[in-house]
Amino acid sequence: MAAKRTNTALDRLLHEQAAPAVSALDALHLAKRKFLGGQRIDMGEIADELGVNRVTVYRWVGSREKLIAEVLWWLTQRTFEAAAKQAGGKGGARIARILSRYTLAVMTNDGMQAFLAREGEIAMRFLTSRQGELQPRLVGLVQQLLDEQMAAGRLRLPIPSAEFAFLLTRLIESYVYRRYITGDAADSQSIEAILLHMLR
Repeated sequence: MAAKRTNTALDRLLHEQAAPAVSALDALHLAKRKFLGGQRIDMGEIADELGVNRVTVYRWVGSREKLIAEVLWWLTQRTFEAAAKQAGGKGGARIARILSRYTLAVMTNDGMQAFLAREGEIAMRFLTSRQGELQPRLVGLVQQLLDEQMAAGRLRLPIPSAEFAFLLTRLIESYVYRRYITGDAADSQSIEAILLHMLR
């Protein structure tokens, strides 16, 4: 019995030593660094750098698209929070300032611009579609801003906040992705005036 207990303990120790010291969180952190550095998120490279095989990375994150979605959502949240801290005012004016600052930050983010330039068609379909994972989340953030100001009695809308949030999100997208839709650069200074008009 004693030998059996020893073998079990030894097996457990060997298993722990053989287990990888990295996890899905490490894959996400590495993907973030690559994205912000303007590099392509490549599952094979991530596996190699973490010292695991591709199957392990896919098991952790599901797919390359899902990993990109999580990176973009992290960047969206971080940018949105920074814009909210910088913006003053209340009611529609506050929302307009937050959304315009968010839009400008996305338009000037080197990682995002590299991603759009390198994988524009895929990015457009992925980022601006309800089937993608980013747009519904962004709509939810915008709707939360609207609902907060409405609850405080500082804003009235002509349509339900969910629909209005979708319209505002589509406006933001048209600025962020205009170069890749029409070939023309968007005037980043005009979006705040448009938002202020819509939210007055």
